[in-house]
Amino acid sequence: MSNRLLTRAGALALAAGCAIALSACSDDTGSDDATEDTSATQESMPEETTEAMTPAGEFGAACSAVPADGEGSFTGMADDPVATAAGNNPVLSTLVTAVTEAGLGDTLNTAEDITVFAPTDEAFAKIPEADLQAVLADTETLTSILTYHVVAGRLAPEDLAGEHATLQGESLTVEGAGEDFTVNGEAAVVCGNVQTANATVYIIDTVLMPA
Repeated sequence: MSNRLLTRAGALALAAGCAIALSACSDDTGSDDATEDTSATQESMPEETTEAMTPAGEFGAACSAVPADGEGSFTGMADDPVATAAGNNPVLSTLVTAVTEAGLGDTLNTAEDITVFAPTDEAFAKIPEADLQAVLADTETLTSILTYHVVAGRLAPEDLAGEHATLQGESLTVEGAGEDFTVNGEAAVVCGNVQTANATVYIIDTVLMPA
């Protein structure tokens, strides 16, 4: 009788031990799964970006109008001083005519480290033809307008926003960030961060007028 009771007691103890062991294994597995799920969720969550991305190269919708190769391409322009580079770019032909009429070609080509806000042909087309021809014939006025588009120093996109003194003497104001900039609240940068041998160029859609 005593032996039977001992045998039963041993069997019950063994069964209880197995049940505890199985329960512990089940809990460990669940813990591992939970850890893996949490890690997977954390890895899949994208990092938040709080600052506008700074473009590494040329940016803007109008950049597609620049030739893909040749002297007027971005690569070709990078080898030439700014007035020469603009002369090879078909979207800046009116600007080049104005620079030539004002006799500023050599001045721009020999300047060191400048930023040029270069109006497109369409920007000049916004000016009534009679007014444009009158300005082109007035060297003093034309020089004042053109030098108002030039700032000392090569401004990178991250340094573009702010107030900048121009070679004309007055200041212009750039607002925006990333790839979206306006100058004096009216001219949009349509192709920016274009490099030439001595200048950084921001092509704009409106001619800037000094006060």
